[in-house]
Amino acid sequence: MGDIQPIDILITNILDMVRGLIALLPQIGLAIVILIITWAISKLANKLVHRALPSSRMRPSLVELMSNLLSIGIWVVGLVVAAIVVFPTITPGDMIAALGIGSLAIGFAFKDIFENFMAGILILYRRPMRIGDYMECDGVEGRVEKISIRDTHVRRTDGQLVVMPNGMLFRNPVEIRTDRDIRRVTISAGVAYDEDVDQSRDVITKAVEACKTVRTNEPVQVFAEAFGASSIDFEVTWWTGSKPVDVRKSRDEVVASVKRALDEAGIEIPFPYRTLTFKEPLTLKQEAATDTGSASGSDGG
Repeated sequence: MGDIQPIDILITNILDMVRGLIALLPQIGLAIVILIITWAISKLANKLVHRALPSSRMRPSLVELMSNLLSIGIWVVGLVVAAIVVFPTITPGDMIAALGIGSLAIGFAFKDIFENFMAGILILYRRPMRIGDYMECDGVEGRVEKISIRDTHVRRTDGQLVVMPNGMLFRNPVEIRTDRDIRRVTISAGVAYDEDVDQSRDVITKAVEACKTVRTNEPVQVFAEAFGASSIDFEVTWWTGSKPVDVRKSRDEVVASVKRALDEAGIEIPFPYRTLTFKEPLTLKQEAATDTGSASGSDGG
């Protein structure tokens, strides 16, 4: 026998591969049909989810998430079935074990991503805040512009955009400024100790109630709060709009109105001052000059 040439070995291997491929053609065709059926079922499931869960009842992001998860599940099942058809030696148990090990490895590698992902699902489902709400969390305050599965976009009042991971919003307390249409505002106003407390309280109350930005269906509360360093301090509380700009406008109007009303009523708004007490009598400069002049006149006589 002559030596087998390398080209003959290559041709033999290629022919074996072709024969094996031809033998698998029925299985491959069936697998393709399974994948086409999987694609059709996935499209139908997406339409059913969007029809059963309209955006008017549930947030669009959550509806899209549920649709994507259902589609992924259908495709996983379809791919597993197609792989078993093409490679009969692979059992469903082997596929499940491989998927389990892969999922565990991916879970450890992307722990933070999955944490934000699950937090996003809970935030979208519970709906603690809406698009357009003003919120504050961990020192970040602004208007909610977008809520996605992984993060939330917050536009600060100075115009900067902050992208906050949903895990941060889920772990830390979140203050929703605009959860209600109204918000309570408090300032401090002081009057001199010589003024009548009851009269001052009435003047301040009427001044606050006369402001346009103050909600008339909520009470205005004015309480004498403390004895200040140079004044009797009042705690002035009222209700206005809940947006930050509403609070600033209302505070500006109320401060100006209270100042004007106290001035018109002749009630003093004191400023801090100090009284200095000396143990020994002080000699005034004018008296010292007079004593010096008297002494000079006596010497001249």
